[in-house]
Amino acid sequence: MTNLPKISKRLQCAGGYVREGSFLADVGTDHAYLPIALMAEGRIRGGVVSDINKGPLERACAHVREWGMEQTLTPLLCDGLSALEPYAPEDILILGMGGELIADILARAPWTKKEGIRLILQPMTHPEILRRFLVKNGYGIVGESLVREEKIYQILCAEYTGQSADYTELELMFGKQNLSRMDELTLTLLCRWEQILEERRRGKRSAGADTAEEDTLLQEIGGLKA
Repeated sequence: MTNLPKISKRLQCAGGYVREGSFLADVGTDHAYLPIALMAEGRIRGGVVSDINKGPLERACAHVREWGMEQTLTPLLCDGLSALEPYAPEDILILGMGGELIADILARAPWTKKEGIRLILQPMTHPEILRRFLVKNGYGIVGESLVREEKIYQILCAEYTGQSADYTELELMFGKQNLSRMDELTLTLLCRWEQILEERRRGKRSAGADTAEEDTLLQEIGGLKA
């Protein structure tokens, strides 16, 4: 077997939530690097690698063949989770998409509301929309991480519990567990958003618009940093 693909810190962090011996689905797999690495490590017993576009799926197929995993990793052309239920995946990766899109994919797959299924999610934008969807639809957030590459990425791990949970706006944006940890990456992310909110507030004030939302969030961030 040739050398395994190099896995970025973002993918390594997401892969850390994959359970030993699980059957994996990697939605929007692109190169299929993470499932290949997990398979080579013996972390998973098999999986499905899917994409909505033929080009990325063809790349995934080539890599699956290159590493001799045709019998354990099945490539599948499909939209989101639309064709994955028959494969009964236990751990589901949806990485590198917008939070709104991930929420929409999950909304169209009610079969994920099942005990034993784990969702490992990495929104590129709007993590607050994704968290709001999860907590309102009975998914419990069981793990949260931040990882820095060229930017700071948020990674969420969720499992269906059937129970809703109350989150503040800041907790939806940054994650309860991340805020509780309040480590260097959390502080860096909060400082970055402090700048964004201050710029947004200045723009609204110049336009004579209401800044109550920004005022409240900035006050709460300041309180957390104090």
